[in-house]
Amino acid sequence: MEQSSSKHAIARVVAQYRGKYRVLCENNEYWAEVTGKIMYMASSQLDYPVVGDLVSIIELGYDNAVIDEVMPRRSLLKRKAAGKGGFQPIAANVDVAFIVQAIDRDFNLNRFERYLTIIKAGKIDPVIVLNKTDLISKAGLEEIIAQVKERFPHINVITTSAVNNSGTGTLHEALKKESVYCFVGSSGVGKSSIINKLLGKELLKTKEISLSTKKGKHTTTHRELFTLSNGSMVIDNPGIREVGVADTGGVVDEVFGDISTLARKCKFSDCTHCHEAGCAVLSAVKSGQISEAQYANYIKLKKESDFYAMSKLEKRRKDKSFGKMVKTAKKQIKD
Repeated sequence: MEQSSSKHAIARVVAQYRGKYRVLCENNEYWAEVTGKIMYMASSQLDYPVVGDLVSIIELGYDNAVIDEVMPRRSLLKRKAAGKGGFQPIAANVDVAFIVQAIDRDFNLNRFERYLTIIKAGKIDPVIVLNKTDLISKAGLEEIIAQVKERFPHINVITTSAVNNSGTGTLHEALKKESVYCFVGSSGVGKSSIINKLLGKELLKTKEISLSTKKGKHTTTHRELFTLSNGSMVIDNPGIREVGVADTGGVVDEVFGDISTLARKCKFSDCTHCHEAGCAVLSAVKSGQISEAQYANYIKLKKESDFYAMSKLEKRRKDKSFGKMVKTAKKQIKD
């Protein structure tokens, strides 16, 4: 990466901790914090650096630096922050996001749709990864693959197993030099194990699934980017328990393409697809053309997205009204 001045340089954020970052500039790595200006100007978490970001840094010496600017992003993976308003950024400048599910216990078509919504909203290409294929029969695996391809006919599907090294070679061949890839999924689905295989060494800690609860453990505690031998970059993320969607800008309709196509045939242009007579979507559900599970997930995601959009619009209206009130008050004071 080229140096922009004697003091400033462009670096990439490769790890994120609480209030601290590791950034890579050419072959030098620094511990970095953001400047007070970034903290003062930030209106949300989205204004702070995230793994994958290109940032302007000021080198301080002794492997320390400060981040004084976040460069424009070409993509941003984010989700609605759990239990509160706003967003949580996950990774920036990502080209492809791998949605990993373990087929022995984690497999859930509805969850794929949630991930697809936030990934497409972030202007990122999705790929589905069905992991731990060693824990299922060949016939069982074929059945699951068929279900996935029927629901998501236009999404690439890769099957892997870190135990018998199946599919990781195919995954490695798909990674292109200087492209950034992100792995997302629940805890314990095997994201870190897959990345270890891609790295060719046990760099990331992994844990077995709890035998008593059958639940994954949060092995990865922070986000981190690694560069592979072929020059591609992969980001490991902590497990995501809640995939909250918001600010999708119509992406829900894109993810549910079949339902959106049917919706154009509804009798009413403002059909909610919940109770109206002449609703083509409800007719398709009743006839079995659309599964009840997919329909229910569509309605749920649409409501979440629409609620956020409405709340955002109401907030803008309130801010505008408040601004007018302040302007009027200032005018009255002058008079």
